[in-house]
Amino acid sequence: MIPITKVQFGTDVEAEVLGVIRSGVIAQGPKVAELETTFAYMNGSKHVVAVNNGTTALIAALSVLDLSPADEVVTSPFTFVATLNAVLAAGAKVRFADIELDDFCLSEQTIAPVLSNNTRILMPVHLYGQCADMLPIAKTAARIGARVVEDAAQSHLASVAGVNAGNWGVGCFSLYATKNLTSGEGGLITTDNDEIADRLRVLRNQGMRQRYQYEMAGNNFRMTDLQAAVCIPQLRNYEALIEARTKNAMSLTSLLSDLDWLQLPTVKTDRRHVWHQYTVVLKDNARISREEFLFHLEKSGIGAGIYYPRLVHDYDCYRSDPRVVVDPTPTATYVAQNCVSLPVHQFLSDSDIEQIAEGVRTAVS
Repeated sequence: MIPITKVQFGTDVEAEVLGVIRSGVIAQGPKVAELETTFAYMNGSKHVVAVNNGTTALIAALSVLDLSPADEVVTSPFTFVATLNAVLAAGAKVRFADIELDDFCLSEQTIAPVLSNNTRILMPVHLYGQCADMLPIAKTAARIGARVVEDAAQSHLASVAGVNAGNWGVGCFSLYATKNLTSGEGGLITTDNDEIADRLRVLRNQGMRQRYQYEMAGNNFRMTDLQAAVCIPQLRNYEALIEARTKNAMSLTSLLSDLDWLQLPTVKTDRRHVWHQYTVVLKDNARISREEFLFHLEKSGIGAGIYYPRLVHDYDCYRSDPRVVVDPTPTATYVAQNCVSLPVHQFLSDSDIEQIAEGVRTAVS
């Protein structure tokens, strides 16, 4: 079976982790600082604050912006539920804008209908490894006096208009096990704002600037040096990883481009895609349901995934929550009903790519 994702580490990661274990410093320490410094340099960010997971990154970023219960955060309904949960945890309302079909992200046009006098945060989700169209989104935020928080959980070093994800406002990255960069669990927050960075560092440490010097109601959002040690060696090889994923994505596109019943992922001309997922959409003229498509792929030895099968607000636990404001999002609804992600990870061989393409091509026949 060709897996949809694969986690595999080399001896460099083993050596880094063993070094931390032998040092006796396993909580937040010098390795966390090294991870922050290295990612800041690679991403072009002034500050990076490491935390214990990607959801925490979102919660912390929103929390230091002092949202009130009346404030609204505009984001995508086509995302992992952490995006929604973070807004609720930060004490604000959430409103959902539709997505664009060609990049699965929010745009200036889709955001406009749901803006209100209470809009405080625009939170685009850079999905599958490609950024949203950030220049007009950032201009919209400036025009209405809102801040930008980027859910860049899947898009480490993706860029738009030459600017890396996380540098359009406050950026939030996940280091979950299956992400392009991983520490098992972990998160990174980027910002060029000195005050926000300072508040984030105090917040993640139980509100302490120094031991027993409390300055705010905080939490334990700290990353461990063991987590950081897993990720640091991956940063050294990350460009090669992106290159391998890009090669696999381009090969799949070349082999599947003549299928008129399947929408393939596209790369916008001003963006760098880092290919966390290779997501296709079954068009209306497909002579096969998504369930039949997945069944055929499995029979062909191909692991596939659905990210995401339903919109985040389409669950009973959110339906009656007054903080969750649901507006029509027809494109997001359509994509959620018809999307499938195919393997694109860096461990695929040329024969794996050919097998995936053949499995997709023969699904209808």
